[in-house]
Amino acid sequence: MNRLAVLAVLAIAPLPALAEPASWSIDPAHTQSMFTVRHMMVSNVRGQFEKTSGTVALDEQDPSRSSVEATIDVNSIDTRVPDRDKHLRSPDFFDAANYPTITFKSTRVEKAGEGKLKVSGNLTIRGVTKPVTLEVDGPTSPVKDPQGNARRGITATTTINRQDYGLKWNKLVEAGPVVGDEVKIEIEAELVQPG
Repeated sequence: MNRLAVLAVLAIAPLPALAEPASWSIDPAHTQSMFTVRHMMVSNVRGQFEKTSGTVALDEQDPSRSSVEATIDVNSIDTRVPDRDKHLRSPDFFDAANYPTITFKSTRVEKAGEGKLKVSGNLTIRGVTKPVTLEVDGPTSPVKDPQGNARRGITATTTINRQDYGLKWNKLVEAGPVVGDEVKIEIEAELVQPG
């Protein structure tokens, strides 16, 4: 076959399809969504949401083809003080009866150094959606659990202003506001893929 014929065959031959990103689930039993906020300008109060679920499509060769969707159950909030948790679920803050979930849906994933990613997306709290960027360490290398499933971990952090999402309740005391506006968020997620 001459050179022109070879080129013609290559031109009409179907290109190999790109492999789909690997699908991982966020394991709610081994994932923590934590937050830190200032109290009365003197100390930090930490809390967590105990129920986080979602999926991650991960392309390690081309992170831009990766994506993340996560859902947090607002009613699972735990700051170790039941009365405070009840107040946080009330209309003064998260209004869990009307907005029972917090969601994140990525719009862009990019490499940010060795073992690091930058994940941009839309965070929805109390029906308000704003863009945020998560700084991600990981994912770790996969390991097999006793059931033969693959597991890996990530740590994601960002900071938001709670006022942007309609969480406006506050009181002024001598030191200043009772609740700070800046909220630091840290998510320790374990991803699982069936064996």
